[in-house]
Amino acid sequence: MPEIFDRVIVLNLVANTAIFYIAARLYLLPLIARVRVQHILVPILLLHSTRHLGMMFLTRGATYPGLPAEFAYPAAFGDLITAVLAFVAIPLVLRRSVLAKPLVWLFNIFGTLDLLTAITTATIYNAPMTMGPAYWIPAVAVPALLVTHYVTFILLLRRWDE
Repeated sequence: MPEIFDRVIVLNLVANTAIFYIAARLYLLPLIARVRVQHILVPILLLHSTRHLGMMFLTRGATYPGLPAEFAYPAAFGDLITAVLAFVAIPLVLRRSVLAKPLVWLFNIFGTLDLLTAITTATIYNAPMTMGPAYWIPAVAVPALLVTHYVTFILLLRRWDE
């Protein structure tokens, strides 16, 4: 049974990442050449501001007993730090502050590495078996977050003075 469960979460992660990527290609990426960076970036930063929900990996009831601490703590606090970075970046991006782009770079690199680390440690420590209701974070939210990190890298490589 554990092998089947591991495959289901991989299927969810890969399939939903592909679905969110297709949605971004159809609806978001075509806008990049036509609208200001801030108009695309602020909704992405708002989405990532909700990553405080990763703290659910430390909450009884949201996970089953035995969730590996080697996964839970780095994933929870990595998400929390990413959420704070995203939220702090919003007013800077809206004001077109000179600090906006460096902070968004920091948010995007840290947040991407956090997700990749969480995926890796979840696999190494077989965390999906004990995620419980928090399973929906890697099954649905992580794919959307990965795709929006990708879009943010594209935006960071553009000029922001438009």
